[in-house]
Amino acid sequence: MITFQNVSFSYEKGVFVVEDLNFTIQKGETVGLIGANGAGKSTIMKLLLGLLAGTGEIRVDDLPVCKENLARIRRKVGFVLQDSDNQMFMPTVYEDMIFGPRNYGLTREEADKRVDEVLHSLGLTELKHRYNHKISGGEKRMAAIATILAMEPEVILMDEPSTALDPVNRRTVINTINRLPQTKLIASHDLDMILDTCQRVILLSHGHIAADGDAQTILRDEALLEANRMELPLCLQPARK
Repeated sequence: MITFQNVSFSYEKGVFVVEDLNFTIQKGETVGLIGANGAGKSTIMKLLLGLLAGTGEIRVDDLPVCKENLARIRRKVGFVLQDSDNQMFMPTVYEDMIFGPRNYGLTREEADKRVDEVLHSLGLTELKHRYNHKISGGEKRMAAIATILAMEPEVILMDEPSTALDPVNRRTVINTINRLPQTKLIASHDLDMILDTCQRVILLSHGHIAADGDAQTILRDEALLEANRMELPLCLQPARK
């Protein structure tokens, strides 16, 4: 579903944010993208969406990410931003959710039906006509996910989906991620959340892949994580006396 082949990108000439990246994500996989600040996680997502252009080749569902294909690719890929305030720009949850489907050519009736189906599946029906500025951060994060699902993407990108959530809303987001059948790429510093949601992890360090494999194996490797400026998930750390 996603292929990066010899992909490099630099904001400044000769200073690479990511360099010679090679990886493939299969359809239906849920992959965690982890690494210290500046490792290149957000850059990878922006390259995937065509918001940045580097060298090498990126493909989504065998479509090259290039100017000519961006409209088709962005219909296939939904992006849940770290800050929901930057994603929810209409007055109400309903208006945000209907915006994408209507722009994709659905009738009002078709778009309404899709909105209702998504909200029902997430247990969020009560949010439909709520004003975005009057719902909690956790509710807004769930509404942002619903907005993306209403566009029926084949791939979902999530940037720090558990940031600033209380324990109940964090668990709700984790359960939602685990129910979604789409291919998912999740960038996060919350390694406990990655452990709960991802079967595979790609560990980035200074724009390179330091490890790529089974999430349980990588997230339990204390020496590997420490060598890349990270720590074990909290649930795996020894209890302090």
